[in-house]
Amino acid sequence: MTEVLELLRAQTALWVGICVLFGLAIGSFLNVVIHRLPKMMERDWQAQSAELAGTAAAEQPVYNLATPRSGCPSCGARISALQNLPVLSWLMLRGRCAGCGARISLRYPLVELATGLVAGFIGWHYGVTLTAVLAFGFCATMLALAVIDFDTQLLPDSLTLPLLWAGLLVNLWGGGFAPLPAAVAGAAFGYLSLWSVYWAFKLITGKEGMGYGDFKLLAAIGAWLGWQALPLVIMLSSVAGALIGIALIAAARMGRSVPMPFGPYLVIAGVVALIWGDAIIAGYLKLLG
Repeated sequence: MTEVLELLRAQTALWVGICVLFGLAIGSFLNVVIHRLPKMMERDWQAQSAELAGTAAAEQPVYNLATPRSGCPSCGARISALQNLPVLSWLMLRGRCAGCGARISLRYPLVELATGLVAGFIGWHYGVTLTAVLAFGFCATMLALAVIDFDTQLLPDSLTLPLLWAGLLVNLWGGGFAPLPAAVAGAAFGYLSLWSVYWAFKLITGKEGMGYGDFKLLAAIGAWLGWQALPLVIMLSSVAGALIGIALIAAARMGRSVPMPFGPYLVIAGVVALIWGDAIIAGYLKLLG
């Protein structure tokens, strides 16, 4: 094992290539999570509603991340192993189902490609280290959350809460991204900061400006990066949200009254802070003298 690690450390291109291939495979799984997890949540809500109403919920076939096998949403044809190769299968099929010819969303290969590129960059940035594996796990989960929130305006607890606890455990281990006290404070301050904004906005306007999932997501980022990273994350996410929102309104893609999910901007800011946060803060302090 030691010889393999030494080889990978000496051959950076080989290590990065392995990371990209691994990332592409994980990206394929993330597509399953992004597509199925909201549907699984909806089924759970329906079952809970039926239980509260005292009625029997309609029996439904098993549906989770593993069952049933992936199939075409249009015709239901099962996807074979050769049709499930990340990015390549979509290109070979020219973006259409092999059975019925229905279009396959471009988002599937884009998620796979993005995950592969992120994995390759993290492998190059952190080298052959456990830190690289941990950072990729953080980024992959964040990517899934961003796309789910963009689609449904939901940030599932089944992703945000394990991400939060994972951040605390990683920093408890001592080889993480922040000292444990800073991580615990980051989780608490991350949640409370957006919780305070939520209630202030609601008291002033009578409307809800964001969801509880945003609180939990910022708490998870704080648990990974420590409380010191939170001002940077909040600033970057606010700037990204403002710029993208203005661009969408200007392009007439979205009206001013249409709610925008905040999760994707927190994800962008969290990933930037993970990789370049220290350099950004140091540069800012240097600029201030």
